[in-house]
Order: sequence, then structure tokens, then C-alpha cells
Amino acid sequence: MPIYRCNKCGFIAETVPMLPGSKIPCTRCTHPSTVYETVFFAEKLAERYFAALREIEALKVGDKSAALSDPATPGAATATSSAVKPAPAPPAIALDQLDLHNTASLATPEQHQPLKQWFKTRQIEAQFDYNNVDTTGFFDDAARALGDNFALFSELLERIRYAYRNSHSGLNLELANVSQKDAQALTTLCRQFYSHTLFARYNYQKPEKIVHLTLQTATTVRQFFEGGWLEWLVLVELLEQLKAKKCAFSCARGVKVVFPNEDLHEIDVMALVETQSGQTPIYIECKTGEFRREIDKFLRLKKRLGIPRQQFIICASDLSDEQAAGLCAMYELTFVNLQTLAAKLQALI
Repeated sequence: MPIYRCNKCGFIAETVPMLPGSKIPCTRCTHPSTVYETVFFAEKLAERYFAALREIEALKVGDKSAALSDPATPGAATATSSAVKPAPAPPAIALDQLDLHNTASLATPEQHQPLKQWFKTRQIEAQFDYNNVDTTGFFDDAARALGDNFALFSELLERIRYAYRNSHSGLNLELANVSQKDAQALTTLCRQFYSHTLFARYNYQKPEKIVHLTLQTATTVRQFFEGGWLEWLVLVELLEQLKAKKCAFSCARGVKVVFPNEDLHEIDVMALVETQSGQTPIYIECKTGEFRREIDKFLRLKKRLGIPRQQFIICASDLSDEQAAGLCAMYELTFVNLQTLAAKLQALI
């Protein structure tokens, strides 16, 4: 039977048969909870359990000198309490041991506080949904899979968006005229997305080489395919660069900001990075479709926020390298695509 775990009270229970990814009120506290297939839930639980064991092993430093200074250790020399040095307090987020693709450590008010304060000093109200940076789900993994082979998967993405816009329940993917390598990559992606509940149903007719996909009706999944996947991909790429550089940071996704004149705006991805020169804001707008009519809006927003052009980035999935370079020369903004995003962030951080 399907199973759910309440993120509010931790209650776990089976439920009546229903589509994976659906929401059901927790029987203990009525908080909306996501339904999973039992086998799938057990697999993810096992993955997190063994990941936790690996983190515990990594934290066991085995400091012999600390053991000798412990009066409870057999054979240890007697020492006054003043001679024992207290262990240093651990950082709020230990980046070296943090699995960026499977953590809720970033989804806290404390992690968002520096960004909130940065906006406050500019008389801007920032509203955060902390779950937008919770990577314990599968949206970040799915986004990385799409980004790693976007040239092949872009047509499938467009067909999914078209189906959602026209209220179609599913689509058929014909692979007869596709190379064996590409067909295998497409079917692997579709099976993975189905196992992660991003599709409601997956069926492959091998003789005809046709994949039948039934779309998931959950709002969060539709938002993912309609553009949210790029926000997740950008967030993961940013986090990986920050971890590699061992930078302290505050990050957020889907930030709603209210200016003093009550203008509203939503920021796709933003981070406040601690550098030698102080706090460096990095703003990233994510675009999967037409955005040229919004360039003037971005220029005004950059000026209002006081962010230098190098740190105000427009990541557009459909831009060529030549187009991105041309737009950078024309406007006081930085334009990148999926291929140039990592290099830009690496140079910036």
C-alpha cells in the first residue's frame, strides 16, 4: 500500500491506494503530506540511513591526544580541569560533510537570515519559502539529469510543457527514428522520472519503440516542467561552486520581495557569499523561454538592488554562446547558458 511521512510531526502511516506524489492530510496533525510507493519510500530511507552512517564515520576523528586528556580513559594521566581544552563548536553547516543533493540543512530560518538582513538594510521586505532549498526530494536530481544532456532532452521538455498548457493527460514518445544511444538515454530518463513520481505512469512498447507517459497532476511537478527545473539546476550548480570554494553563504530560491513603494518581484535564485572583501550578493534569473521583453525590467531591478553587472546573471537555457556574448556587450547585465554557467560562477566566487 502507499505510505506517507508527515514532515511536521514525523508520523508514518499507510493510506488508501492513490497516485504517488498526491497530497493527503496527516491523520495525526492534518498537515498535508506527500504519498509515496512503499518500495520507493523504503529505498530512499535506506539511502539516507547509510548516508548518515557514512557521515558519522567521517566525524570520528580518532584524536588520541584528546583521549589521553580525558580523565575517564583508563591509564590517562591525572590533569586539572583547567588544563583540558574544550572542543571547538562545530559550524552551523559543515560543508565538507554536507550532501548538497540530499539535505534539509539549508531549509531553515537561520540559513536565510543573512539574506533577510541584507534586504532589510535596503528597506526591502523579503519573503522566503524555506522548503525551496530542501534537496531531500528529487527535483534537484531531475534538474541535473536534464541539464547534463539538455540538447537531447529539450524536445521532450517542450512536449511536456505543451501537453500541460493544453490540458493533455499524457503524451507518446516515438523512438523508432532515434539512434539507439539516444533512445536508451530517453527511456532511462523517463523511467527515472517515473520512479521519482514526476510522471504518473510510464509504459514502453518495445516492438513499436513507443514510450507512453501519463503526466503527474501535482502542481509542484507541473511547475517543475514549466520552468522550475532550471531554478533547481542553477541552485545546485551554485551550491556546488560554493562548497568547492568552502565559502560561507546564505542562499534562497523563489524569494518574494516587496519594495518600499509596494512593488512586488520574485527572485529565482540568490546567494549572499562571505568573501575577503565582505558580503557579495549573487542574483540569478532563470529563463526557459522568451525573455527579451523583460531586459529593461532587469536593468531597473539591478539598479534598485545595487548589484554590479557581473553579479546580476540571466541564465537562459536557449541562448547560444554567441548570443550570450552579444547580449553581455549590449546591456549592463551578465548573460549565460547552461554550458557557461559553471565557469561564470567559478570566476565570480
